[in-house]
Amino acid sequence: MISDESADTMAQTTVNDTTPSDSSLLRRPVGRSNIRIIGLGNEWRGDDAAGLLAARRLRDRLDRIGERGQVIEARQAGTDLLDLMNGARVVLLIDAAKSGQPAGTIHRLDASAGPIALNLACRSTHGVGVAETIELGRTLGRLPETVMIYGIEVAETGWGPSLSQPVEEAVEQVVEQIARDVEPLLCMNSM
Repeated sequence: MISDESADTMAQTTVNDTTPSDSSLLRRPVGRSNIRIIGLGNEWRGDDAAGLLAARRLRDRLDRIGERGQVIEARQAGTDLLDLMNGARVVLLIDAAKSGQPAGTIHRLDASAGPIALNLACRSTHGVGVAETIELGRTLGRLPETVMIYGIEVAETGWGPSLSQPVEEAVEQVVEQIARDVEPLLCMNSM
């Protein structure tokens, strides 16, 4: 889970998703097998399952991704996230976020543009947080060319298998946005 003690820090490092369908992902050419979508979370911790469920829905929706990309559900990634990103040029991470914003708020961070706030992951359910792992990968020279993080603000992460209504709606919005971002890349790769 991406979290932050300070909503001000999150506001400086995130952009609510208003990117048009010709997003910055299209600026960078992508070769075959180089798009990787990774959903993070715990399906038994309420809203923390948002990333996993988004990845599952994207896998069903992006039937054309085939050999050009991969959709992964990662339940307890930690530093293994570096291995999951290895070999990809474009990585889209989806995870639960906790910054004090209303549940269902969508944060979109471009981790390839520069460091993200390390305290975004201080209460991660993955052990080592996403932000810490991204910065470790940057230090080791192991970050893919493009890394976009979609954080979905959560309400409830207690034991239980269901999402709250605002998070369920946000998952659908993230699935739609990622599908719009990825579809042109898949078309470019099929030529």
